[in-house]
Amino acid sequence: MCGRFSLAMDFNLLQEKFGFTFPDEWNPRYNIAPSQPVLTVTRQGNRRVGQPMRWGLVPFWAKDPKIGYKMINARAETLDERPAYKHPFRKQRCLIPADGFYEWKRSGKTKQPYRFQIKGGEPFAFAGLWDQWKQGTDFLYTCTIITTRPNALVKEVHNRMPVILREDDYETWLDPEMNNPVVLQSLLEPYPEEQMESYPVSQRVNSPKNDDPSLIEPAVQG
Repeated sequence: MCGRFSLAMDFNLLQEKFGFTFPDEWNPRYNIAPSQPVLTVTRQGNRRVGQPMRWGLVPFWAKDPKIGYKMINARAETLDERPAYKHPFRKQRCLIPADGFYEWKRSGKTKQPYRFQIKGGEPFAFAGLWDQWKQGTDFLYTCTIITTRPNALVKEVHNRMPVILREDDYETWLDPEMNNPVVLQSLLEPYPEEQMESYPVSQRVNSPKNDDPSLIEPAVQG
């Protein structure tokens, strides 16, 4: 699963990188956790639009929005089978920008967090799904991160990894007219391990209350 990630890139550069408009500022985040707001990019007409959504998908038909706490990740292999994901997979896909994510490796009685990122620290986009939940006059926009089998690098730490989309595939993924499940599934492959790097980080990342630049620094060994 993917339960924690970061997005600390300069906001103006972020808009240039992903080609979206966004009326508000987005502060750097080093430890984004489930149920918190995340930045998403969707397609509206001919333009890409940035929008904050709560992490943890709440299907439009849900009676209780608390269901979202259990739906932070969606398995790529079963997107077209699960009721909560089938419609969003066909019509409501999004990019979730990030510059790194964390996974934990058990070592004895403790778990050591590791940071995974694209070599050089370049920002990237998770493949995401979104939905709109309405109760009365209240609207709630939520999203989930799609996961797949791990590449060789991530496999050393965890048995799943988030889907990182190739930049050339952004437009296809965002296109609401594209509803061919075979084409869409072909985009949900593990990112090449030779283009990624990882290193252990401080256990301070374990707590979502901690959110500062030191969290993305390599852990002091010894």
